[in-house]
Amino acid sequence: MNNLILTPEILTAENFSQFGQIISREQKDFLTINNGYAKKYPDLATIDTQEDGGTTTVHIYVAKKRQFPLHINMLEKHPFFSQAFIPKDNQPFLVVVAPASDEPNIKDIRAFISNGEQGVNYSRGVWHFPLISVKDDIQFIVIDRKYVIDSDDIEQCIVHPIEDSNIKLEFSL
Repeated sequence: MNNLILTPEILTAENFSQFGQIISREQKDFLTINNGYAKKYPDLATIDTQEDGGTTTVHIYVAKKRQFPLHINMLEKHPFFSQAFIPKDNQPFLVVVAPASDEPNIKDIRAFISNGEQGVNYSRGVWHFPLISVKDDIQFIVIDRKYVIDSDDIEQCIVHPIEDSNIKLEFSL
């Protein structure tokens, strides 16, 4: 059995690029709109949901606080669409990811911490652990493909249990 301790890295566009995009206005140009009453930071992420006629939808998730160290016992992926998480409450959150592949490669797993103003957009097929909040009742805007319960068109989510490794995510505020 492999043992792995994950310590979150600061989330940047560069170190997250193989997993998707950071949704943030940091170091981004803006357009002045609405007669000078607003700044628009355009094109922060590309939402990818169009496979087999899919449609994009917006959700709000309300997350519970995780306990640390957190045992990473599974990863999931969405092979036919991207998935964006944008914090509403200006609170940091953690992400655990592995590059897109048929099965997650444990040696490539990484953890990142958002500064609370950054969201993430996982590219299609990127392995990730479900939402990791460090406080209770934190809200996230989630943008992804509309889920159709009775649809056999595409596989919505693939879950991969991690049984041959002991992976712990360590974090403290």
